[in-house]
Amino acid sequence: MAEKKATAKKATETKAAAAKKTTTAKKAAAPKAAAKSVFAVNAENAGFKAGDVYQALAAAGKALTVKEIAKAAKISEEETLLGLGWLFKEGKLANDGEKVTLA
Repeated sequence: MAEKKATAKKATETKAAAAKKTTTAKKAAAPKAAAKSVFAVNAENAGFKAGDVYQALAAAGKALTVKEIAKAAKISEEETLLGLGWLFKEGKLANDGEKVTLA
């Protein structure tokens, strides 16, 4: 009887150890995802981002890249692109292929 208990205990420990290794392997294999900001894409938000982009370009007084605009406006590059799209549609911007300036 004691022998059956010992065998059962050993089998349980082996299963637990195997499960722990699998879990550890899955955690180690999973790449770390960068934290991403989430923002709503709607007309109101696009208008606000367009205002941020416009103000950044006006303050700079020269053509800027998307990264430079995002940094100056203190918004993400995705939000910058949303604002740029709005301003391009309104005819407020011009670009030379790489940089954007006020029209």
